[in-house]
Amino acid sequence: MRYEPGNDQAEGLRRLLARSAARVVTVVGAREGLGATSVVVNLAAQWASEGKRVLVLDEHVSASNVPNQLGLKHRYDALNVVRGDKQLSEVMLAGGNGVCVLPAARAMQALPRLEAAERERLLGVLRQAAHGMDVVLVDAAAREGHSVSASLSGDEPLLMVLNGTASGITESYAMLKQMALQNGRSSFDIVVNKVKGESEARAIFDNMAQLALRNLQVRLEYMGYIPVDEKLKRATQLCQPVAEAFPGGQCAGAFAAVAQNLMQVSGSDEEEGGGLVGLMQRLISRQHSMGNVVAAIT
Repeated sequence: MRYEPGNDQAEGLRRLLARSAARVVTVVGAREGLGATSVVVNLAAQWASEGKRVLVLDEHVSASNVPNQLGLKHRYDALNVVRGDKQLSEVMLAGGNGVCVLPAARAMQALPRLEAAERERLLGVLRQAAHGMDVVLVDAAAREGHSVSASLSGDEPLLMVLNGTASGITESYAMLKQMALQNGRSSFDIVVNKVKGESEARAIFDNMAQLALRNLQVRLEYMGYIPVDEKLKRATQLCQPVAEAFPGGQCAGAFAAVAQNLMQVSGSDEEEGGGLVGLMQRLISRQHSMGNVVAAIT
């Protein structure tokens, strides 16, 4: 069945999804290796420690993805559920402190090739996974400097992990520019990663914010910084969030501050097309449009 805005099926889906009060936070880096997945793992652990129910949607296929960083063995993906090979309970992974992880890399890669019925089943899988959750963290994969999930994030919080290295700054600005020009994104939340301290993080952020506002009319919001810390590296080696491996450390406090700042960022109202409802409906619409383009070419 083809998606038509306003039809009975879409309206029914909206009513079902509107029952979810989950806060959606998409996290993206310009490429792998800039620390975005580490930020996701540690934010999830922080919110879980505060009593929130957290779901992580993991889009990465690399060895440094969320399940591997948490020492979770996984063989299946949301795509297996969509195609009826597995039940959601067989695919969902349980991390520490009640964090749930749904591997979704193959499902996201297959989106342009999915039939309409399969796309609807994927939406159902995501809705079911997010049921009862307080926060949904999307660890968005960047391919060729672009991320589908990040571009679809609408007005929900989009956290860009800005690595403090020269190459990280250059690549992050290139991705920010692409998303601003191609997707109309006018604001980004920024966490500065791998810096010595607050003053260095602020200097990097201020320069980027001025450049983005002057050249792109894009506003950046500072969410905090993650310091260079051997304890974070050691925690990753232990497959644990840093707050669990080394509670009370500098990095643990930094992630707690970022988590608090993100919760204070206002998101879109569910009834106005924001949140999980808006993200999923944009996902359907984007893939429907892509299907029409392919059909026209062939």
